[in-house]
Amino acid sequence: MTATRVTELDNVLDDLTGLSWLPGIAQILDGIRKAQTAISQGDLTTDATQTLIAGIAGSAGADLITALAHLTAHAASGVNPSLRTLPLDQQKDAQRYGELVVYDLSDPKLHQAASEASAAISSY
Repeated sequence: MTATRVTELDNVLDDLTGLSWLPGIAQILDGIRKAQTAISQGDLTTDATQTLIAGIAGSAGADLITALAHLTAHAASGVNPSLRTLPLDQQKDAQRYGELVVYDLSDPKLHQAASEASAAISSY
């Protein structure tokens, strides 16, 4: 039996396991682990690899990074009933910072390297 090398991704996923009690997080982490395994086992085609990279972080406005940014903003906004118990100034601060998350994580520069990696693999 060969020992499996622990990667930085493994370490991050281990750190995030404590969040598995939150709705949807266990499934997200499981999906990342499944993708990692598929990559390591050579189960992805070149096209699937290219699409995976683009879908994770290579397309500002239409990738998982952007989706997580919007989910963060949604959680920090007035649509979240649990925040309505906070003083109004705290609610406004939370919403403003949530909106800044979307702004920051939607910056095309943040997605550029993944976009370039995806393009370098693309067969089109």
